[in-house]
Amino acid sequence: MKYIAIIPARYASTRFPAKPLAMLGGKPVIRRVCEQVSLAVDDVVVATDDERIFAAVESFGGKAVMTSAEHRSGTDRCREAYDTVCRERGCSYDVVINVQGDEPFISPSQIEAIKRCFDDPQTDIATLVKPFAAEDGLAALENPNSPKVVLDNSGHAVYFSRSVIPYLRGVERGQWLASHTFYKHIGMYAFRAAALAAVTELPQSTLELAESLEQLRWLENGYKIGVGISDVETIGIDTPEDLERAEEFLKRITR
Repeated sequence: MKYIAIIPARYASTRFPAKPLAMLGGKPVIRRVCEQVSLAVDDVVVATDDERIFAAVESFGGKAVMTSAEHRSGTDRCREAYDTVCRERGCSYDVVINVQGDEPFISPSQIEAIKRCFDDPQTDIATLVKPFAAEDGLAALENPNSPKVVLDNSGHAVYFSRSVIPYLRGVERGQWLASHTFYKHIGMYAFRAAALAAVTELPQSTLELAESLEQLRWLENGYKIGVGISDVETIGIDTPEDLERAEEFLKRITR
């Protein structure tokens, strides 16, 4: 299979403006993301709506394409970038991997896990989960900003929710993590090229609007979402405080 990784990167951010250009260990965050992804995918492209990010990517030898500033989601930006790349290069890919631009520690093993989902011909879309550990604590499990996923026996997603799923009837809440394996969603996706084109044309769905999770739109419309399981814990960067934690993490792993 032929893969391309596309990394959406916006300059504007309510919590952390210019985040892709923030320096982490002497390199811009977006460069660190590109370098990590390049360890597992040959073709890596940054999709941005800002000339400053475009110039920064080009300056370190990366590839970037300009996209509209009007996109509602990274998936929409990813689709436009993919169309642009195919038009400019005169080629196509089997699978498009959409990697968040604020994950400088993404592991090649995570990308390989998502790629393996497409060994199943039924898989239209793939994503990642990480099992919650008992030491994570109940507060982490109940955090609505950390969506949970239920899988079927073939490794496809049944449902995503900000609530705790499944509900363990007859088990004290404090014992839930010890009694069942709950899965935390990691927000990286990959699409068969035809599926990416199709899902970006779908109107928002009832469940998507209820939970504010775009992947529910895909499930409601019958798309099969394969799920790779990873034990790797990464540090995403949403705020300046996250960047400080990332700096400390980088120092620990490079000693």
